[in-house]
Amino acid sequence: METIVKQRDDAPDGFFEAEAAGLAWLGAAGGVRTAGVVALSPGRIELERVDEALPNRAAAQSFGADLARTHAAGAAAFGAPPDGWAGPLFIGRRPLPAAEEPTWGAFYARERVLPYLEIAEQVGNTTAAEARLVRRAADAIASGAFDDEEPPARIHGDLWNGNVLWSADGVVLIDPAAHGGHRETDLAMLALFGCPFLDDVLGAYDRAAPLRAGWRERVALHQLHPLAVHAAGHGRGYGVALAEAAEAVLELVGRTRE
Repeated sequence: METIVKQRDDAPDGFFEAEAAGLAWLGAAGGVRTAGVVALSPGRIELERVDEALPNRAAAQSFGADLARTHAAGAAAFGAPPDGWAGPLFIGRRPLPAAEEPTWGAFYARERVLPYLEIAEQVGNTTAAEARLVRRAADAIASGAFDDEEPPARIHGDLWNGNVLWSADGVVLIDPAAHGGHRETDLAMLALFGCPFLDDVLGAYDRAAPLRAGWRERVALHQLHPLAVHAAGHGRGYGVALAEAAEAVLELVGRTRE
């Protein structure tokens, strides 16, 4: 079997171990396949190499249905790490706070938006006025404005197109920031960074596990987290996009209260 090695001499403790735990946890759900871990040691992970193929509609539909099964496997709480993993979590190279929240909104605002907003403001990618707008949106989210009865889903957590590998045998996921979250967050990230045949993915997902009414209107809500992460380290444009998403969230809050 061909493999690929990722290595970092400056990797923080638990960095690749968290990746391996996330891959195993997601793979155990019996939904979307994840890349197999061949070897693991501090600062180094060896994974099976995925031979990539062109995306197609049938594979996209299978991906959507499989992702619904992955999410349905659930998690212990909102913010919970993979079962059996007590170490740190990461998204990209940044720490990802863990939590054990019974409600989604308080967790999402406190642990997925505000920590990265603070960094974005410090480095100048978000203005003070934009940061105030995002904090207003976070306050509304934390108050429970978007809480529902859905249980914590087993989400990939960093589901942009670069972590979705299309192979002859279907989609394989890599590089997770796996934790207990809201299933719409994974779907919103696919939409944010582009995914081939996205309509087919979403349609198959909705058929397998129907989404709550209004989910399309909540895309901006669930994009706050990836936008905040990117605003913290990938340029001013993401700070602008983060503020625009926050404004959309506040408008949605206003409509729901009318």
